[in-house]
Amino acid sequence: MVVEVVARLRAAGCVFAEDEARVLAQAARDPDELAVLTARRVAGLPLEHVVGWAEFCGSRVVVEPGVFVPRRRTEFLVRVAVSGLRPGAVVVDLCCGSGAVGAAVVDRVPGVRLHAVDVDPVAVACARRNVGGHEVHLGDLYEPLPVSLAGRVDVVVANAPYVPSGAIGLMPSEAREHEPLVALDGGVDGLDVQRRVVAGAVRWLAPGGRLLVETGARQAAGTVEAFARGGLRAEVLSDEELSATVVVGSVPAGAVRPTAPSPAGS
Repeated sequence: MVVEVVARLRAAGCVFAEDEARVLAQAARDPDELAVLTARRVAGLPLEHVVGWAEFCGSRVVVEPGVFVPRRRTEFLVRVAVSGLRPGAVVVDLCCGSGAVGAAVVDRVPGVRLHAVDVDPVAVACARRNVGGHEVHLGDLYEPLPVSLAGRVDVVVANAPYVPSGAIGLMPSEAREHEPLVALDGGVDGLDVQRRVVAGAVRWLAPGGRLLVETGARQAAGTVEAFARGGLRAEVLSDEELSATVVVGSVPAGAVRPTAPSPAGS
């Protein structure tokens, strides 16, 4: 039966047909369900949406249909985030999607207090399944965070959308047709949402806190420029094996911080 699945997947253009067939076979309870799952994958649905989970940082993360699928390169963002992070730290995961990044950080550092945020209600519902016991907020970037966190956040991580609008049509069909545009489209140069993330960071970071933003290798210079305009000292880190780039920012010593947000309307 698995041999037949491999043949169908290969005919549909799946590059890793053998690996995907094994995942589908493990997910199916019987041959009939395997046939249904295979048909959904052949029709173009992302494998992760078909089986309901993605492997990320060595764990299975629930991924509901219509939610952005975490990429393996984003594991580098997690690795950088947990480096030097103390137990009990406050972490904010912006544009959290399924909550994969925040969940991985929580798994690796004892006692982390996580606040995850996404603008998509479907993603928020999914993230709440993956980071049970932590706060997941529906809203635009920092807007829904409790005012009490201002100046107390140790790490802000953001895998904000950074695909240029003109490149969306060049993405694989399973991404552009089955993942939300809001999780992909970063504007003309791909950096629109990143700039907003950086512009608001200083207000929320604790002394010594860090902002980590995943970006494209070709966009890193633009991301660094946004950090400088946002009052952050930036460093570019990369992992060639994962084709991953992360810009890390911190508030320079002696920098003047913005006034904390007003509690009104919080």
